[in-house]
Amino acid sequence: MALCPFHLAIPVYDLPAARHFYGETFGLAEGRSSEHWVDFNFYGHQLVIHEHPKTASQESAHTNTVDGHDVPVPHFGIILEWAQWEALAERLRARNTPFVIEPYIRFKGEPGEQATMFLFDPCGNALEFKAFADMGQLFAR
Repeated sequence: MALCPFHLAIPVYDLPAARHFYGETFGLAEGRSSEHWVDFNFYGHQLVIHEHPKTASQESAHTNTVDGHDVPVPHFGIILEWAQWEALAERLRARNTPFVIEPYIRFKGEPGEQATMFLFDPCGNALEFKAFADMGQLFAR
């Protein structure tokens, strides 16, 4: 099955800081932009940061417990190949990026075993990055 690229537009209350975070910290290529928004190539998908006043979820993140960790809700992210995930974790560590949940292996030895990490962008948007050693386990129960 071929996946279609998604488009996700998120609010950011500090456009220059968010632009730097997605462009420099993650190394995402920038696309079109204006003085109020910026497109990024988010691993083949279109992520757009839009200047917007601080939202309630950016002010104070809600969490749900998953595998003994407080997972921020809402959040978004991408599922990477294992080597890409490891390289991203190293890139973020090298840039002293703070994690909400440090990179680790979740559901170890169970169906759906995955590598995961959580962090916030400078505007309080929560991100999760995952990898599966077996992509066939993506929807495992």
